[in-house]
Amino acid sequence: MFDKATLLCNVDPLILSAIKEDITSEDVSTNSVVKGPVKGTADLICKEDGIICGLDVFKRVFTLIDNEIEVDLKKEDGDKVAVGEILATVTGDMRVILSGERTALNYLQRMSGIATYTNKTASLLEGTKTKLLDTRKTTPNNRVFEKYSVKVGGGNNHRYNLSDGVLLKDNHIGAAGSVANAIKMAKEYAPFVRKIEVEVENFDMVKEAVEAGADIIMLDNMKPEQLKEAIAYIDGRAEIEISGNVTKENLNLYVEMGVDYISSGALTHSAPILDVSLKNLHPVE
Repeated sequence: MFDKATLLCNVDPLILSAIKEDITSEDVSTNSVVKGPVKGTADLICKEDGIICGLDVFKRVFTLIDNEIEVDLKKEDGDKVAVGEILATVTGDMRVILSGERTALNYLQRMSGIATYTNKTASLLEGTKTKLLDTRKTTPNNRVFEKYSVKVGGGNNHRYNLSDGVLLKDNHIGAAGSVANAIKMAKEYAPFVRKIEVEVENFDMVKEAVEAGADIIMLDNMKPEQLKEAIAYIDGRAEIEISGNVTKENLNLYVEMGVDYISSGALTHSAPILDVSLKNLHPVE
């Protein structure tokens, strides 16, 4: 869903908001020690092995503060990086480097952490037909960054937001009265080009979803033996997605089931950051 061009077309307002969050009036610490414009340079250093992601966002933080800042990127999103590597150099007004440092690193560390975690998870599905999907369990106002990071890490994007697809979950089914009625109402309302996906939690709901003509059936929080029974019953009459507390650590339980999709909220809500640091700031001529 997301490539770099799409990302960069949409992020400036979000980055500016993050900068304003960190600098409401002035950077008191920096203005205390740097009284005027002084040209300097600093190195972006990798402190942990992983997949780097968000370098252009890192750069954009500085150039939104001062478009004369120069950021020399030495890696590209999706590259494997190792401890001790210099990933970029930032050169320009030291006040801008100091003031933008934390916001730029927050984006880069978070995005790289998601890409790294996703990459490790996706590698467990290599050689199978199953696609790894993310979810809408993202940080508010950071979805564009986080879903892009999943793609860079080798995962796939589920729907971006509520306007992007029909997914009937437990409370939609409760509001409609039944699985069959929810699917019927969705087919009547949604354009015919949209697939209808329904979330089910037990075998009776599986049967009802198949009979009502669901395009995709999400098997949510089922035990392995329940999953096998449901998959056998569906038997190609709908695409199948497994979801519910799926993590890198337990993915092996589902790898050999031959389903179309496995979705994991952990890709975005539980990935640890990748440790990178901006160091060695010093004046230059």
